[in-house]
Amino acid sequence: MPATTYAVSGMSCGHCKATLTKVIGELDGVSGVDVDLGSGLVTVTGAAEPDDAAIAEAVDEAGYELTGRA
Repeated sequence: MPATTYAVSGMSCGHCKATLTKVIGELDGVSGVDVDLGSGLVTVTGAAEPDDAAIAEAVDEAGYELTGRA
C-alpha cells in the first residue's frame, strides 16, 4: 500500500490527532492515517496515491494547515 507523508502545522494535542485521523480517514481511498504530533507529520496510506487537493481541503476545514509533502 502506498504511503504519503504530509507536513501539517497547528497540531498540538490528542484532540488534534483524533480530528485529523477522522477527517482524512473519511476520504475515498484512504485506509490508514498516522498522525505524529512531535514531528508535525501525517502519513496517509491507501490503495492508490492520495489526492493531495482533497487531503489539503480536509486538513484546512479541520482548522490546520497542510504545508506540503514531507
